[in-house]
Amino acid sequence: MTDTTRGVWYMAIATFLFALMTVFVKLVPDIPALEIIFFRAVISVAICWWSLKRARVPIFGSNKVMLMCRGIAGVIALTLNFYLIHEIPLATASTLTYLAPISTTLIAIWFVQEKVSPFQFLFFAVSFAGILVIQGFDTRVSLFHLGVGIVTSIFMGLAYNCVRKLSTTEHPLVIIFYFPFVCMPVAGIWCLLFWVQPQGWEWLHLLMVGISSQLAQYYMTRSYQLAEISTVSIVNYTGIIYAIVLGFILFGEGFNLLTYAGMALVLLGVILNVAWKQRQKKISEPAPA
Repeated sequence: MTDTTRGVWYMAIATFLFALMTVFVKLVPDIPALEIIFFRAVISVAICWWSLKRARVPIFGSNKVMLMCRGIAGVIALTLNFYLIHEIPLATASTLTYLAPISTTLIAIWFVQEKVSPFQFLFFAVSFAGILVIQGFDTRVSLFHLGVGIVTSIFMGLAYNCVRKLSTTEHPLVIIFYFPFVCMPVAGIWCLLFWVQPQGWEWLHLLMVGISSQLAQYYMTRSYQLAEISTVSIVNYTGIIYAIVLGFILFGEGFNLLTYAGMALVLLGVILNVAWKQRQKKISEPAPA
């Protein structure tokens, strides 16, 4: 098996594990989003701390301000995302998170001075049209939910741009560590004030949120190490299929044809944007001697 093939398989595993994480989040509807994040952060901090110590890497990095910004943006995005998973169908919540690549690109215009072509704005419009179709033909999704989804994607975009800036100065494990590191005190204070006691199987579901997300992060990282981003990034969009199937089997969630069409438009716009950027990258690369 080639590295590229292994990379594709690892991304498929990571995408499935992220979908499983959303299932476990939805299985604890009475537990507040920040309390779920606290459980996830505790598990993640323990694993990241051990990994950094083993690798003999300074835990807190050098660009602490940017690392904190990445952590704060990630906390807000994840909290809103978990809220949406509780409030609307699984596949719809997953679809709204696919606006993140668009937000990332738009924010990068001023954050890292990235150039955006007119064609990309057309692709963004296609995805946003899909969101409007979903909101218009799925009565379970209100304008408020749509707004939360857009805000979630904006904070995800901010977090991703911080990662891009940090990638040249910080060890990847340090960047990963700061997310649960910021999560723990914020979520911990919330838990002290508004603690909801988990019952029975909820303890296992909360544990599985942390384990599945950490395993997903590992396989996603390994995938990017083994294969080109342009090869494996498209595999990530199979997550919507997992969400539709798992939502139907476990929660009886179904959609009308127009809602499916809206989801397809969102994915089409995002995939066209990724393909366009990869095409432009190849054009700009110098020809081999």
